[in-house]
Amino acid sequence: MREPVEIKPRRKFDPNFKRQAVSLWLESGRSARELAQELGVRANQLYRWKEQYRSTPTQPQSPAELQAEVAALRRENTLLRQQREVLKKTLGILSDPQSNATGGSMS
Repeated sequence: MREPVEIKPRRKFDPNFKRQAVSLWLESGRSARELAQELGVRANQLYRWKEQYRSTPTQPQSPAELQAEVAALRRENTLLRQQREVLKKTLGILSDPQSNATGGSMS
């Protein structure tokens, strides 16, 4: 008897994600397989998305799409600023000279 095959629900990606994935793929010079694995998609999806968005404009058309994109970009900008601050603090901690283990001077 065959075991029942678990059917996974179909994942949906928004058009902005698809455009960004294709753009990242084309600009990075990496293989479709490598980037697809990193993004958690199949390589053939990147190829389909490339064909799909080749002839369509990259700019959202409706005001609602523009507002959604601005909101997403602002969230991303905030996240990137926070990550930058963490990295600055980490770099500062790592670049501080090591103090003497006894805490005293060596005179």
